Amino acid sequence: MNFYRIAFFIFFTTCVAFGQNRVVSEIHIQGNKKTKTSAITKLTNIEQGKALDSLQIEADIRRLKRLPSIAHAYYEVYEKEEGYEVVYGIEENFTIIPSANLYTTNNDEFAFRVGLYEFNLFGQNIVLGGLYQNDIYSSYGANLRAPFLFSKKLGIAFNYSNLTTEEPVFLENGTADYKYNNTSYEVLGLYQFNLQNRIELGVNYFNEDYTYKRGATEAGIPQDFDVNKLLYKLIYEYDNLDYDYQYVSGFKSTLNAQYVVSTENVLPDFLIGWNDFLYHKRIGKKGNWSSRLRLGLASNDDSPFAPFAVDNNLNIRGVGNTIDRGTGVIVLNTEYRHTLYEKDWFVLQSNVFVDGGSWRNPGGDFGDFGDSQNFRIYPGVGLRLMHKRIFNAIFRIDYGHGVTDDATKGFVFGIGQYF
Repeated sequence: MNFYRIAFFIFFTTCVAFGQNRVVSEIHIQGNKKTKTSAITKLTNIEQGKALDSLQIEADIRRLKRLPSIAHAYYEVYEKEEGYEVVYGIEENFTIIPSANLYTTNNDEFAFRVGLYEFNLFGQNIVLGGLYQNDIYSSYGANLRAPFLFSKKLGIAFNYSNLTTEEPVFLENGTADYKYNNTSYEVLGLYQFNLQNRIELGVNYFNEDYTYKRGATEAGIPQDFDVNKLLYKLIYEYDNLDYDYQYVSGFKSTLNAQYVVSTENVLPDFLIGWNDFLYHKRIGKKGNWSSRLRLGLASNDDSPFAPFAVDNNLNIRGVGNTIDRGTGVIVLNTEYRHTLYEKDWFVLQSNVFVDGGSWRNPGGDFGDFGDSQNFRIYPGVGLRLMHKRIFNAIFRIDYGHGVTDDATKGFVFGIGQYF
């Protein structure tokens, strides 16, 4: 009997001692200079006095590496008499970032977009910035995004834009050029359920103004068009990506659904939605295979002002600027990225890609996706010049060359990866 009591006592005291040693006794954040320590601990789940959980720590590190303010994050665990000391190490990004895009207009004139953004305002991972665009006409916009303003799950965003461009409108007897202005005010509520899942809900009040400039005309197609609209927006994102500087692995899906109502009852209500599926895979030590599949549908009105465009800067590199429109879209972009040179903060990366897609004609049917006139394939090559410690500091240049009917070719410049 005494033997069983002694054995039970040894077992009990061992469990207690083991349990105590598994407790997190200290938590330290190191390496952060601009980012507030409170802003980092707000987003982590590890707690002092609770049991050490390696899976929880790994999830914290993955979440921190997704922040624009952080270039890289890691952790260290030290065993001490009273438990475990956990250290989260932070390598910060420089977050006051200019942006620039250079391209040509539909009339082969020079056009550009420049911007300046702070991605870590007040050290709280708040994004504030603005842009200026000259695309025949001047445009500008401003954005404020505070995803963790109220808690680590709840935030808000405000967007304003006044964009004016010259847009081609495709009629049965030719193409017309319209001056197009869109002035919008948007507010979004942001909620993150967990590490992988988040949602955005909001409303956008905007004005669309089309003014005929030149080209073909058609009966029933207005030459001047000015209307106020309300847009209700839902964005749902599943994000299981893991970042290691310029390398990305994992899967991400983003659904964007919108319902548009004309406030003046002169146009029918309008639905549009699309889903981007992204897949990234590490290939060896220096390679990254990345793909994006976009599936989209909109209300199938027989209108020349269809929402989905075929465009260099959106979906098919080398195709040209807004060369066609549709009410449905299927686009696959796939590319292999390879690090050619890496030293300290600088990375030179090559890129070999194939962009392909098809569109549904306004008022058409799903058979349009298989029509050779709507189908485009553009293989190409590119380069990336990257700074590892400046958020999104990736200058890209791509050259795409079409291989389908009536193909074109051309360069596309920009900041950040294409997708």
